Amino acid sequence: MEQCLCHLLQGAAALALLLVLLVVVIAHVTAGMVDTTVAEQEKYFLTASGNKEPFPSLFDPHSRELSVVVPSYNEESRLRNSLLPPPVPVMMEEAMEYLEKRQKKNPSFTYEVIIVDDGSKDKTTEVALGYTRKYGADKVRVLTLKRNRGKGGAVRMGTMSSRGRLILMADADGATKFADIEKAEAGLQGLGPTPENMAITCGSRAHLEKESVAQRSVFRTFLMYGFHFLVWFFCVKGIKDTQCGFKLFTRPAAMWTFSSLHVERWAFDVELLYIAQCLKIPIAEVAVNWTEIEGSKLVPFWSWLQMGRDLVFIRLRYITGAWRLESPRKTQ
Repeated sequence: MEQCLCHLLQGAAALALLLVLLVVVIAHVTAGMVDTTVAEQEKYFLTASGNKEPFPSLFDPHSRELSVVVPSYNEESRLRNSLLPPPVPVMMEEAMEYLEKRQKKNPSFTYEVIIVDDGSKDKTTEVALGYTRKYGADKVRVLTLKRNRGKGGAVRMGTMSSRGRLILMADADGATKFADIEKAEAGLQGLGPTPENMAITCGSRAHLEKESVAQRSVFRTFLMYGFHFLVWFFCVKGIKDTQCGFKLFTRPAAMWTFSSLHVERWAFDVELLYIAQCLKIPIAEVAVNWTEIEGSKLVPFWSWLQMGRDLVFIRLRYITGAWRLESPRKTQ
């Protein structure tokens, strides 16, 4: 009996090892490199008068204090609301009101907002250009991608075309109060002088977790905690909320992290922070005001599965050398 049990355990261990090896091989073999090709139409933005002008590069010296990158996929209704009477305070309206007031109070503060249309099927670009006409192309630019890349790809493309000393990624749904950028800036300052001026602040909803658990089903709560465990076990240590779409980068930190980014879908935040920790870039986490917004592009169960798979593959692909940390100048 004991001998039979021993054989079963050995067989189970061998099978488990075989499965692990199979996953490692699959992760390595299927590891594609991100397509950094920029289509002709993605090199230019339209001015308020309709003229085409080239986007700058992240590798150029900064010429603005702040760049705000807003990834947008089929966001026509959210963007349009603020342009029709009566105005509805959606994200862009809230952001522009804050930025304009801040500039009026401090004329030395300069900014730009880059709305990235991620291959939308609706009139996102057309509506976004309304802000360019209202505020001018020096303040609001629209980057229309030729194809849908995913949220991570859209943020990367917008960041690579930005002019800011600081670069904020902010979701188009306005779930985070835009004024919380001041908390993010304070987070960077709290890190003190950093090597090569590289630092990142992550907006965090961790302080709202108890309330959210009370409102979620047991199944969704299980998925949430399972995802948090995978993030901690495979990729990122010490950050409670990796997925909040409100992150502030210094320009050098953006250069180094986005130059090595491979994941273009929902798990891209985790890879960004994994890269940052590998490079020993200081990261602050600050609590932000956050509201659940209807119309999420995530399909809960399948999106969690996809992100879980991506988390495992991120770590394995770096371990096996399928992916490597790149120098910014290599992707210039």
